[in-house]
Amino acid sequence: AASKLEISMPAVVDAEIGGTARIECNFYIPENASYTYIDWFYMDRSNRQVRLYHDTASEVLEDDTDYKGRLSLGEDKALSISAVTLQDARTFVCQVGAGSYGVGENSTQLRVYKVPETAEIEPYSGGISVHSTEIPEIAKCSSKNIFPSPNITWHKNGEELHDQENEVMIQSMVIHESSGLYTVSSKLYALVTREDRHSRYHCAVHYWLRGQRRTLESRRVKVNIFYPAEHLKLQVVSSSAPVKEGDNVTLVCEADGNPPPVFTFYKKNLDEWQDVSALAEPDSGVLNLRDVNKSSNGTYKCQSLDLDDLSQIEEHVDLVVNYIEGVHVKMEPSSTLREGDSVTLSCDAHSPVDLKYQWRDEKGKKLVEGSQLFLNNLTFETSNTFSCKVMAPSVPGLEQSKKVSLAVEGKPRIVAISSPLYVHQDQVINLTCKAIAFPRPTVQWNINGTAHEYVDNQHIASNLTVRVSHNLLREGARCRVSNRLGVSEKHIQLLDQKSTAESQGVIIVAIIVAILVVAVLGAVIYFLHKKGKIPCGRAGKQDITKPEARKDKIVVEVKSDKLSEEAGLLQGANGEKRAAADQ
Repeated sequence: AASKLEISMPAVVDAEIGGTARIECNFYIPENASYTYIDWFYMDRSNRQVRLYHDTASEVLEDDTDYKGRLSLGEDKALSISAVTLQDARTFVCQVGAGSYGVGENSTQLRVYKVPETAEIEPYSGGISVHSTEIPEIAKCSSKNIFPSPNITWHKNGEELHDQENEVMIQSMVIHESSGLYTVSSKLYALVTREDRHSRYHCAVHYWLRGQRRTLESRRVKVNIFYPAEHLKLQVVSSSAPVKEGDNVTLVCEADGNPPPVFTFYKKNLDEWQDVSALAEPDSGVLNLRDVNKSSNGTYKCQSLDLDDLSQIEEHVDLVVNYIEGVHVKMEPSSTLREGDSVTLSCDAHSPVDLKYQWRDEKGKKLVEGSQLFLNNLTFETSNTFSCKVMAPSVPGLEQSKKVSLAVEGKPRIVAISSPLYVHQDQVINLTCKAIAFPRPTVQWNINGTAHEYVDNQHIASNLTVRVSHNLLREGARCRVSNRLGVSEKHIQLLDQKSTAESQGVIIVAIIVAILVVAVLGAVIYFLHKKGKIPCGRAGKQDITKPEARKDKIVVEVKSDKLSEEAGLLQGANGEKRAAADQ
């Protein structure tokens, strides 16, 4: 056990500015004797002790200093300082009086610090050329309000950079702010290569905390490296493959330089290169070829110019446009066609790829596969328009069509006429005559009137407006259709509606009279049967259809006078009575 008064304190205490510092004072008095007093001091700039606290067994006194209001004394006699400032970085002394054991003291150095909040990095905003003659700036790094003064290091792809003559240069600067804190900044200068387009740079702020070195790193950044192109690629981009006429084609030229070089497009024309850059999109390596055709075929060249070192690279590509041209139809025989003739239509075309042929009628219906179409027994009604469809099976969507019209000649043929026609005198009527013929015929009427003609291909229709006269009603009308190949005529019969009506009336009256006669005859027979004048039984049947010699004939006369009709009926009844009496 110690035989004298001993006081132990930490040599150094670290406290963050704005925080609370706690300084302990541990002491030992022999035989567990009590202390007489405990005093706390701080050392001023003149290295003099300034008392802060005086603690005895009976009271605790706080001296009137700049620290008043920020100090507190714990039960273990530890001194606490709140709201630590930069000026609190000094030495604090704990003094203990122990009566007969004397007076002892010890001290602690209070160190204050301010941790950096961020390490801010800002890459160079422009482009950095690999051909730069001076060491270019890469980035800037800064950190504010730090204590004590830190230092900054630079790193590329995780490896620390150091000053290297003519290659790497680091410029750092420390600013002591009025608050007593420090602001540090640093600039990195370094030569770059093409490979540095993928490099990432960052800075690190190094500071001390509680005796240990700490590090705060910035974010990783890339810089814009300017370098010339080493490779050039030119390719054909089309909505369909293979390319066919009518497609929109894009030639895309890509270079691996930065910034992108200036592109120029050329097309080979015989032994010369023709500049076609006018078709390219501005400031891009895209050449647009719209609605390509056979003339678009050929070799194209893309040339890149690097504005940094004026170096040039070029690349070529061949554009192949599949096409169909010269579609034509040959007719055999080639002479004029007449009704009843036969004809062969042959279709042909030219293309760099194999072709397939197909024939269709004017309604689009497929007639035959192959280049030839055979038609026999031609008539006016034969479809006069045929289409040859030419396709390239190896190039989807590549096709063309050629239409051909057949003119079948023949003399006119009347196909429709308004006959017979029921009319009455002085009526205004329309007479119609329709015919088919080629060449176009003329239509003539043998009577005067107002005529209107309608033509549809080989069909012609004539409507004649005329007033019905006595002669027209009696003789009718005649339609005459003619062309240079012949004539066709037909007669239109006109029937008087009045005479027809009268004839129909006579027929109706006759039918009514016949019905009445049958009805009366049936009534008489029924009357005689009821009176028993006509026997009917199993022993013998009398055929009333074969009158006997003694029977009187039954006379039925249809008159308009009712009395005469009744007399006839009575006479028939009396005659029956007499015949029955004779029997």
